[in-house]
Amino acid sequence: MPKIKTNKGAAKRFRLTGTGKIKRQKAYKSHILTKKSPKRKRKLRGVTLINKRDNKNIRRLIPYK
Repeated sequence: MPKIKTNKGAAKRFRLTGTGKIKRQKAYKSHILTKKSPKRKRKLRGVTLINKRDNKNIRRLIPYK
């Protein structure tokens, strides 16, 4: 059985937690920040877990993490 290649784009975007869940950065924090409220920007700061429906597909992209 050959090894599976890691999708490098996905490897840069997703990390595993200690318990094996997949975490990601929140979107909409890269530019045009002047019109966004401080509260909204603060909420976008942290990381969040991916939706469980996406778990299987993302695991396939990052098999050895």
